[in-house]
Amino acid sequence: MTYMYEYPEYLKIKLPKKTARRYPAYELYLYGEGNYAEANKNLILTGIPVLFLPGNAGSYKQVRSLGSIALRKAEDIDFKYHFNFFSVNFNEELVALYGGSLQRQTKFVHECIKVILKLYRDREFAPTSVAIVGHSMGGLVARALLTLKNFRPELINLLITQATPHAAPVMPLDKYLTDFYTAVNNHWILKAQDLRNLTTLSVAGGFRDYQVRSGLTFLPRLSQHDSALSVVSSAVPRAWASTDHLSIVWCKELILATIRAFFDLIDENTRQITEDPKRRMSVLNHHFVRHPAKIFEENSEALTELTGAFMWIKVKTSKWTYSVYNDSDGKYFTFPLANHRKSYSHVYCQNSMLDMSSWIYGCINSNSSMCLEATDLSWRAELLPTVKVVILKLQDYPSLSHIVIYVQPTVGNKFTLDCEFFKEDSKTVQLPVTHLFSFGLSSRKILLNSTGLLYNVQLLHFDQIYQAFKISIESHCQLLKERKPSVYRLHIPWSHEDSIIVAKVPSFTEISAKLHIAQPENDSSVPVLNIYSSSDCQYEVILKTSLLQILGQIIRFHGCSLPVYVASNILLTYGGQLSTLISTGQCSEFSLELVRTAKPYKIDPAISIVVFLLGFNWFREIWDSLSLPEVDAAVLSSQDAWFPLVSLILFLFGTGIAYWSGVFFSSSLRLFSSLWLTLIRPSVLQKDNKLITPGRVCVVVSLALVSWTTCGAFVIFIIYLRYVFKVIKLYVSVRAEQNVLNRDSEHSKETSQNAIKHTVKKRNSVDGASEATESLCNNRTIAEDVNSLRIHVTILNLFTWIVLLNLPSLIYWLKNLRYNVRLDPDPCRSTAIILVSVLEILMNSSTSEVKSSKLLKIAAKVPLPLSIAMLAFGRMHLYKVPHFVTFSLLLHVLCCIV
Repeated sequence: MTYMYEYPEYLKIKLPKKTARRYPAYELYLYGEGNYAEANKNLILTGIPVLFLPGNAGSYKQVRSLGSIALRKAEDIDFKYHFNFFSVNFNEELVALYGGSLQRQTKFVHECIKVILKLYRDREFAPTSVAIVGHSMGGLVARALLTLKNFRPELINLLITQATPHAAPVMPLDKYLTDFYTAVNNHWILKAQDLRNLTTLSVAGGFRDYQVRSGLTFLPRLSQHDSALSVVSSAVPRAWASTDHLSIVWCKELILATIRAFFDLIDENTRQITEDPKRRMSVLNHHFVRHPAKIFEENSEALTELTGAFMWIKVKTSKWTYSVYNDSDGKYFTFPLANHRKSYSHVYCQNSMLDMSSWIYGCINSNSSMCLEATDLSWRAELLPTVKVVILKLQDYPSLSHIVIYVQPTVGNKFTLDCEFFKEDSKTVQLPVTHLFSFGLSSRKILLNSTGLLYNVQLLHFDQIYQAFKISIESHCQLLKERKPSVYRLHIPWSHEDSIIVAKVPSFTEISAKLHIAQPENDSSVPVLNIYSSSDCQYEVILKTSLLQILGQIIRFHGCSLPVYVASNILLTYGGQLSTLISTGQCSEFSLELVRTAKPYKIDPAISIVVFLLGFNWFREIWDSLSLPEVDAAVLSSQDAWFPLVSLILFLFGTGIAYWSGVFFSSSLRLFSSLWLTLIRPSVLQKDNKLITPGRVCVVVSLALVSWTTCGAFVIFIIYLRYVFKVIKLYVSVRAEQNVLNRDSEHSKETSQNAIKHTVKKRNSVDGASEATESLCNNRTIAEDVNSLRIHVTILNLFTWIVLLNLPSLIYWLKNLRYNVRLDPDPCRSTAIILVSVLEILMNSSTSEVKSSKLLKIAAKVPLPLSIAMLAFGRMHLYKVPHFVTFSLLLHVLCCIV
């Protein structure tokens, strides 16, 4: 974790009056600490501007990790170069859940860039562009700058995003969010050629990031030209760790990699970030993809003269190990390639000295005893947690006569050098992965009798996101002595998402093997488990399917669509209750009806048939002619992100959540009604048979007016609370009626006993008959109230999910209430007005009014096709769910009237 050496300070930058008036909730700050902050108070800036954009509910103070590390780095080089870090205060808005302010944020950032560049006017090395670092949704806002009509692309030359969901929104809760994503991604795809001067790096957090899965952070494939790079933090050299969504902002290893890249990007002539896109990509690849354990140099291919009065030693064996400690004399070890080329295809060398010096060369010109001219092959090396390694294919270096290993003089440092010539086939083993439906009952096993330093285990048929395996590696060694730890790397060739594990030898290690993105169609590469082993050790590799991790992958990729499945289950239950009302005259309980009606075979086959038919041109033409939207399952299938069992599993999860939410509602209502009865002890409430009264019309008109002038989600929440209050009153009324009935039954029992003891007259028998008739009427009234209560609880349960889906816009409105009373744009204003009208009638209705309706059969059958449509069109567009629920409730209202 990064920390500040001095107290962080944030200097507020004064914005033009027009900008400040247009964006009253937003601010621009300059980061500083200590003497640096004091020196910048007059805003006489001479550094390189970098703008930090926070993400969803993010703070402008999150820039401090980048700013502090950059300041320390500048101090180390006596401020030859330094950076000025600016940060935007977006008022911690929930832009990942409410998309109405994304365009506003984008325009404000454009104004900030112009203000920042004005601060450097008349400076000796005045910048013409700004580098941007965006966390989460801040990275998307930075990309959206290029969609503005009056924005000049040359104002940005470098964009680094941290855990930004580029491909799609995590929770598509409103239309503004999905439209914003569509506009940004379409622009970047269509204008890919025009964006070559902008270098973009996207860094994902890996599997620890539960908020934004790493698959969403990869930039759209059609924009993957030479100036775009996407990596996962677990594959970043010298980080090799997964981060959660917030800690990626202050993870020391990633911040160091970012700041080192920034300083390597500086052009000595302009004292700004280089304008050369190729150099920018070289630097980013150096720090974020493959680090050769060398300080970045632009011209790394230059020939080198091996100088120094060091000993030259010729090595003829194919396998060589050298350990050194406190050696004051340097040495050159030469490996002639003439003989080795006939027997071997590759050479592998590793060095446990992790400094940044050159250590392996390829000799081009030599005499009998030493190499006169060589090329530095250290740039072909790769840094791993415990060693730096290099693998060379001899066929690619026909001009080399020798491989030269340089051992520098050391004092107090112990390190080991190993080299081995080998044939590629002898070090490669193929291991077909177990089937998805083996459920971990079967396994695949291989035994590696290692006498070498490297093994590659190819994991055949491992290419889908739903595949997840547990790989167990057990190492056994013949001699019990101190050994270097082994390094296991799961390498995914089609994306930079490797994971690296260091294990002691001997040991038992478990590795989780799963993917962030599926294998592209045009890619035939195979994932590989690289084992950088210890010599004379035996490795046993066992691979099993992991059922829990498969479920984890399903939740990771599709967990955000669970609300759709829950609402679909409740809607089916609601339709089932209306059906039982027709057939038996009674409304069944929620839990019993959920078990009876929530069947996935009623939903999934219909969607699968439509997706299948959409593959035919004639059906696609009919579908498009009807202006029907794209089926979400079809889109997911085209992205290799769907298979039928996923829907079944999510449906079962949805059923479980719906069941327990029903239990929770019933228990809560019982608890509140008990408190009401205990504190107030009300009598039986009088029934109001009129559905529409002047008072209720006034309530509807007032709430509609509030919705239009303030926030639709606020009105939805008010009507929800009003509905909850009504249902609790109904629950109290039912319990009060039951108590009265119980007292009456006890009284009638006493009356009948007295009649037996005394001589009963005929008049008494007539009174008893009238009491029985009254008791029967009371029973019917209570039964009707119980039926009404059950249907109201189901509607309230269904309505709760509408409230939850609209809650982010309510929170956003409350947070910005001091700036603007009216939420604009409002994603649920029209929906709120309709729901107010519908629910004001529903909360005062009863099942006795619905039973006689001619529309009841239609209202009972409609929830099934609505559930199908909800799952067909709502999985990637959660904001469509309230529309289907509202339509079903509207039919219920018509049943009360007609």
